[in-house]
Amino acid sequence: MAAFPPPIENPEIKYTKLFINNEWVDSVSGKTFPTVNPCTEEKICDVQEGDKADVNKAVAAAKKAFRLGSEWRKMDASKRGRLLNKLADLIERDVQYLTSLETLDNGKPYLAAYFGDLDFTIKIYRHFAGWADKIQGKVIPIDGEYFCHTRHEPVGVCGAIIPWNFPLAMQAFKLGPALACGNTVVLKSSEKTPLSALYVASLIKEAGFPPGVVNVISGYGPTAGAAIAEHMDIDKVAFTGSTQVGKMIMQTAAKSNLKRVTLELGGKNPVIVFADADLDAAVETAHFAGFLNMGQVCLAGSRVYVQDSIYDEFVKKCVERAKRRTLGSPWQPTTEQGPQVDRIQFDKILGCIEEGKKSGAKLMCGGNRWGDKGYYIEPTVFADVDQNSSIAREEIFGPVQSIMKFKTIEEAIEKANDTKYGLGASVMTNDLDTAMRMSSGLKAGTVWINTHHILSPAAPFGGFQMSGQGRELGEYGIRHYTEVKTVTMKISEKNS
Repeated sequence: MAAFPPPIENPEIKYTKLFINNEWVDSVSGKTFPTVNPCTEEKICDVQEGDKADVNKAVAAAKKAFRLGSEWRKMDASKRGRLLNKLADLIERDVQYLTSLETLDNGKPYLAAYFGDLDFTIKIYRHFAGWADKIQGKVIPIDGEYFCHTRHEPVGVCGAIIPWNFPLAMQAFKLGPALACGNTVVLKSSEKTPLSALYVASLIKEAGFPPGVVNVISGYGPTAGAAIAEHMDIDKVAFTGSTQVGKMIMQTAAKSNLKRVTLELGGKNPVIVFADADLDAAVETAHFAGFLNMGQVCLAGSRVYVQDSIYDEFVKKCVERAKRRTLGSPWQPTTEQGPQVDRIQFDKILGCIEEGKKSGAKLMCGGNRWGDKGYYIEPTVFADVDQNSSIAREEIFGPVQSIMKFKTIEEAIEKANDTKYGLGASVMTNDLDTAMRMSSGLKAGTVWINTHHILSPAAPFGGFQMSGQGRELGEYGIRHYTEVKTVTMKISEKNS
């Protein structure tokens, strides 16, 4: 991206209506809801609240845009790619405004949003732009005088339900592959962070996508989200969020039209530190793994297993690092940690910390509210955590690090896999054999060695067990947005 631009601390709010059929419209009910600045606890603005009636309108527009003979269906695949690249260009053009909007609505530090969220979002769209004209079938040599081949065709109308922790990137996770494959989309943003998704909708129109191809609904899960999951004219739904809601979506999808479902759900990800690791580097990696984005990451390395011979020194250094972590205004370049996204998350995290204290774990630092305004929580480190305690087993989604001890590789694998989740894991070691044994033994969709939180648009992302099903990003992510059709043609017996 261009040279780093300064933040716009009070960005103008340009779009608050629903985006349906390339038009800005009020909700059918006329209802609105507030979106709140987590730094000040004050309302930013009111946004139109979409529900079932609005989803119905959006699906009708998406279905019309997908019909045979429509501009979108007749469009060359290479042009779809150019439109996605144009969208990436426009996001890059408006990166200062979008980063500022994300910081205002979400509370994440401006620097982290710029170099993390926005950079990754642009790369995702460019990656899938390149895929648009490379989605190919195969010729299959079946027995007999037949010509057999496969076609990969778009699924149809896709529902997308995205979370609040990385709004722009999660929007790209869904729109990138769906549009590259030629689908149309009805996307519901989180009610906690609706503003950036709406602005990107305006860029989708500016880029030249035909009406109805992308529709964006702001609303709540039990109304707008449920309407997407149960809709008979939606052919696929992609959801990122909690395991509990993911189960509900899967059940609803099965009860309706058996729409296909991909789910990226919760995680309780282990960071495993062996005695041969570079201790200071391992401490910094574990800190980054656990506290990135205020701990509001499905891949957060929130449970840390440390080999017994270095355990005490590791805990000491982790506490020192947590105490150095800078909290404050997300607009300041020195700030590492902003507020949690809202009061609900704030109260939940503090409740989890209290449960940790009651379980007998040692609270080494943090555990309290920081400041007197905003949803800030101190970086919190627990040591000597019981493997069966709630802070070791349940997803906290906050700045809480739980440290435990192990002796052998076998014990590390057993403890790390003792979870209902299986999204990510990281291993800190300088021994290649240990790294390979751990990477094959851990039940997780992504395993990092001597790093954490490294994602690429080209590398598949998703989880085992109750962390979800299916994969996003890369070639594996493309597969979920096409149907495979087999075409078999009898070869003429006429003499040439």
